[in-house]
Amino acid sequence: MEMLDLVPVWTFILGLGVFFYVLLDGFDLGVGMLYGLAPDLTARNLVMNSIAPVWDGNETWLVLGGIALLAAFPLAFAIILPAVYFPILIMLLALVFRGVAFEFRYRDSEHRTFWDHAFAYGSAAATFAQGIVLGAFIQGFQTDGRHFTGSSFDCFTLFSIFTGLALMAGYALLGAG
Repeated sequence: MEMLDLVPVWTFILGLGVFFYVLLDGFDLGVGMLYGLAPDLTARNLVMNSIAPVWDGNETWLVLGGIALLAAFPLAFAIILPAVYFPILIMLLALVFRGVAFEFRYRDSEHRTFWDHAFAYGSAAATFAQGIVLGAFIQGFQTDGRHFTGSSFDCFTLFSIFTGLALMAGYALLGAG
């Protein structure tokens, strides 16, 4: 009996997850970064209400990608995660801060301006961190056999910083569209 090769299937699933995350949450993050440019409370409310029904569910694609990478390609996960640990941590904390700001904006009207800024800055920080991860992934990781041998700070290169800035610009265009 011939075994079915699941590598192409899992690669397709991971690719699909990344595509949907970039498309859907990229829009939300772009709207979040542009949120700070809204001229008044009415415009900011309109921006928030435009993403309110879907913004929280879009991180599901990020979870799918991480879990699928761990389940299907544990060696790749074991090399990639320590290589980009700090930008992943920054991204996750920024996404949490962004989510808290989104919810508290409505519940804590006394500090609404603070939460408005927190939402915009959290969106920008999460996007920039994703660009750092993408730039580091494109450049590759220092390995010895099957083990990551680089530093946790190797991901912070000029190329990855420019990739982070480019991703911020791309998401802002996606959010403005």
